[in-house]
Amino acid sequence: MSSKDESLSFIAGFVIGGLVGAAVALILAPQSGAETRAQIREKGIELKGRAEDIAEETRRRVEEVSAEAKKRSEELRSSFQKALDETKTELISRMEALQKGKGEAAAPAEAEAEA
Repeated sequence: MSSKDESLSFIAGFVIGGLVGAAVALILAPQSGAETRAQIREKGIELKGRAEDIAEETRRRVEEVSAEAKKRSEELRSSFQKALDETKTELISRMEALQKGKGEAAAPAEAEAEA
């Protein structure tokens, strides 16, 4: 989660830094109002494109991580279920063996009691 927060903070800082830098450059540039407005419009379109690219890349990465987490979760669930089934089978076998052992031990005791 820390990495995700750091990535989002970096992206936000990148976009804000770009906007501040563009604004400062436009204010200090010795151009006419029309030229400045055109430049602002171009930079706005450029920044919008960059932000869309970053958002798409972030979305793609989140989908990849989500798919990987889902796959890993399914693998763990399957592994756990297999171990649970094996343990259950072993426990049933041991219980049957104990019951069988008690039955064999009870038979000689009954024979001695009848004699």
